[in-house]
Amino acid sequence: MEHSHRYRAYPSDEVAMAAEHHIDVHRQLYNHVKWDYTNSPDDGKPSEYTQNKKLTQWKRQWPVFAELHSKAAQATVARFHDNLSNLRKKKEKGYNVGWLKRQAPSEYRSVTYNQSGFDLDNKRGRDGYAYVRFSKIGWVKIRYHRPLPEHATIKEVTLKKEVTGEWFVSFSLNTDEEHVPEKPSIDTLDASNSVGIDLGILNYIHTSDGNTVDWLDLGDEYERLHREQRKLSRKEHGSQNYEKQRRKVAKVKRKIRRKVLDYQHKLTTWLVREYDAVFVEDLNVAGMLQGDGNARNKQDAAWRQFITLLEYKGDLYGTHVVKVPTCGTTKECACCGVETAKPIWVREHLCPACGFETDRDANAAMNVLQRGFSELGLGWPESTPVETVTAVDAATFQRVSASHVVETGSPEA
Repeated sequence: MEHSHRYRAYPSDEVAMAAEHHIDVHRQLYNHVKWDYTNSPDDGKPSEYTQNKKLTQWKRQWPVFAELHSKAAQATVARFHDNLSNLRKKKEKGYNVGWLKRQAPSEYRSVTYNQSGFDLDNKRGRDGYAYVRFSKIGWVKIRYHRPLPEHATIKEVTLKKEVTGEWFVSFSLNTDEEHVPEKPSIDTLDASNSVGIDLGILNYIHTSDGNTVDWLDLGDEYERLHREQRKLSRKEHGSQNYEKQRRKVAKVKRKIRRKVLDYQHKLTTWLVREYDAVFVEDLNVAGMLQGDGNARNKQDAAWRQFITLLEYKGDLYGTHVVKVPTCGTTKECACCGVETAKPIWVREHLCPACGFETDRDANAAMNVLQRGFSELGLGWPESTPVETVTAVDAATFQRVSASHVVETGSPEA
């Protein structure tokens, strides 16, 4: 299982200057890799392996590239080809994609060391701190707020400078399957230890067993963001005042991003601790954002990030996390299966065939649960959510506040 830990870094002025220089050289190498690939004939595009072999020649031709650690330089070549592969996959899925562009100094802000060229010393600093050595850059102090897992192997280390000016060190870790919690047997799953989740906007999630979870109130943060952006628009582009205000805007955006990520971490932890199996809709978030209405709200919800975290936490805590098709979960009746068209403003489900009445999102969550059992090859359990949840009145569903999720989803809980 692969996962990562991220730590705030505090390099000295000398090390920070060396790191910024190395990052810029890696940016130049990335652009040269792109140039070499673009200017090769269509029937002879170089592979990652081929361009790695060219590094020796490039270092002789341009001595600045010789300043880089060999594994870090190879990671930069891999970075280009990974981006190229991701672009190709999106194109195959029908997305309208462009072409990889040259990286400007403001856009390329990290360097990765793969397999070698780094060391972690967690005994050198005082409690709560450690040091990481990056070859040809130096030692970087980090706030070691949580130790790396005992059975995890460090695959690579990334040093990054954010747009706010802050530095971070990220460890990409790999844990052997034998040290990962074993997931419950599929045969033991039923409606009492499994849950279907409908992702919404009025409520962040609605579960098949009758819980609704509120979304964060980010109104004050967005009001401040708009205020700082208006100030930025009045500054002369490129001036020192513009740079200062740009950092203020970046810090407000960072605060919003951190609040959302922290909330999602705690919500997903709560779900994988509470249930043996979690079923969630496999949303086409990119397509939803291109549709009319509520685009800002959909983007704020960060559903794709939520689903990714849920899958990662499922492996970490030994919980089944299964994505199910989304088509028809809102229209289909969870009791009899008859489809009923509903405009977005209709918040109740009332089946004309069987008379089943419940909240629109609750009905969708029940359908997600049912489809989740089908994905696992299980029959629909005798104790269905329709029978176990009082679904006559939406007001009977239990509302879970954001503060409750934060409390129960915290690692200390």
